[in-house]
Amino acid sequence: MQKTRMSAVAAVLTAGLLAAGAASARQFTMKLSSPTINDVVHEWMKTFKAGVESRAGGRIKVEIYPANQLGQIPRTVEGVALGTIEFTAPAVGFLVGLEPRFQVFDAPGLFDDVPHAMRVLTDPDIRRRLSSFGAGKGVEPLTTAVNGPLLLLSHKPVHTLADFKGQKIRVPGGTPLHIEPFKKLGASPISMPLGEVLPAMQNRAIDGLIAAFAVYTAFKYYDVAKGLTYLPGSFLVVSGIVNRNFMKSLGPELEAIVRDEAQKADVVYSTWGVEDLERIRRSWEANGGQTIVFPPAEAKRYLDEVTSVLPPILAANPQVKEDYDALLAAAKKHRR
Repeated sequence: MQKTRMSAVAAVLTAGLLAAGAASARQFTMKLSSPTINDVVHEWMKTFKAGVESRAGGRIKVEIYPANQLGQIPRTVEGVALGTIEFTAPAVGFLVGLEPRFQVFDAPGLFDDVPHAMRVLTDPDIRRRLSSFGAGKGVEPLTTAVNGPLLLLSHKPVHTLADFKGQKIRVPGGTPLHIEPFKKLGASPISMPLGEVLPAMQNRAIDGLIAAFAVYTAFKYYDVAKGLTYLPGSFLVVSGIVNRNFMKSLGPELEAIVRDEAQKADVVYSTWGVEDLERIRRSWEANGGQTIVFPPAEAKRYLDEVTSVLPPILAANPQVKEDYDALLAAAKKHRR
């Protein structure tokens, strides 16, 4: 009887080892989607791909699809939730439908500059907090980072707060944190996927748009309008979300490699990304574009106005308020 039981245990162990061996021999494909191209997000994906494929020894093939090749942002976000796409990296405003907590990153005044923002977002306590974002919809952030400062391009250049009044402006998301600050300034904000914005600007269906710097040169917006205004204390945060079931399917070893290489690639944002912002500025101006910076007093007025709408918005969602307070504390901790 004992011999029979031992044989049964041995059979189970053998089957488990065979299954594990089959899993380790399986090749996984990880499709990465981005709405932009030749920017810091694209560079992050290339760095991530090189690291993962080198360490995984052929067991993970990483495919990069920039410039909406797999569809517009809403479609790719849905694809990650469904598991038909493994990863997509849009502005966080387009993830709020999956998880309202993503809207916290669009609160103005959190970050001083890109390096400060990346110190906050890579803080271990903040990383742990972010890991639960999207859990209820089967996704999680593999990386959350700052693409760069937000800027407003308008047919009527914006030099002062008064210039916002009456302008129909595309904002990078549809949450109150995107909409209400610009309503406060007298503008008419509208959420619109990036792929639809250029024709809307060309036919003047909108007066202006808010996006990160790289968008304007990558899509040659200098042929449409010239006046580009830095928005004080405002940054485009992107989150590369991954399908949770896909991560589990990799097994412990490969999952650890993917997570580790994602964290390593984050350095791109505060190194290559910062240098690229200067290259982009020079390119914009070389093509006839103008960059506008508010004088200090006007910048303070801007921040006072747009942050005045935050308390009631945050109070409406206690979890978002908790996340905001945690980010504020981390921002103070990492401020130099």
